[in-house]
Amino acid sequence: MASDLISFSLFALSSILIVVNPLGALLVYNSITEFMDADDKRRVAAYGCRIAGAVLIFFTLFGSFLLSLFGITISAFTIAGGVLLFGIGMEMVYARTSRAKVTATEKYESIDAEEISSMPLAFPMISGPGTITTVIVLSQNTPLFTKPLELGIILGSVLITLVITYLVLISSARITKRVGQREYRVVNRLMGIMLMAIAVQFIINGISQAFPMLTGS
Repeated sequence: MASDLISFSLFALSSILIVVNPLGALLVYNSITEFMDADDKRRVAAYGCRIAGAVLIFFTLFGSFLLSLFGITISAFTIAGGVLLFGIGMEMVYARTSRAKVTATEKYESIDAEEISSMPLAFPMISGPGTITTVIVLSQNTPLFTKPLELGIILGSVLITLVITYLVLISSARITKRVGQREYRVVNRLMGIMLMAIAVQFIINGISQAFPMLTGS
């Protein structure tokens, strides 16, 4: 019993952590907070992680029931998240100022920081369709009243992942300081291409799930 719980704990934590990918979130975080000072950046990171935590905890507890109730499929989340990520990747590749970014005058308005914290940072980067799918799948066989310990392990894995993500985000200055501005632009464009590829894969996965006859599965 104890070994099963340890195995499940390691599986849940590794699954959620890999899907969230804090380093991937760091790329978007750097892009949308480029014109902010240190205090605003920290607030964006904290607010984004809080929103992501609320989303993931909610879907862990009620995701399966909610999606069934409204007839919403995971494939719909996957396609929508892919479209959003593709737009962000395009802006990174062409070095355009994203509409999610704030201008020099807007950076002092807290509402802008809150808006970009919720989208695209909290969703779809941290609590995106892949992460939502992961917590729903993990919690499908661990109902609250029959397996509360397993459900607690999933929730704990979510919180640990968010703490790690927050620590990575607030350390962004140290990470980017070691890289020159020109090199950073090159890396940013390359990461934009990778982000677009991830977005396309999200869309392909969503379409495959929604229309399995197209892929012969």
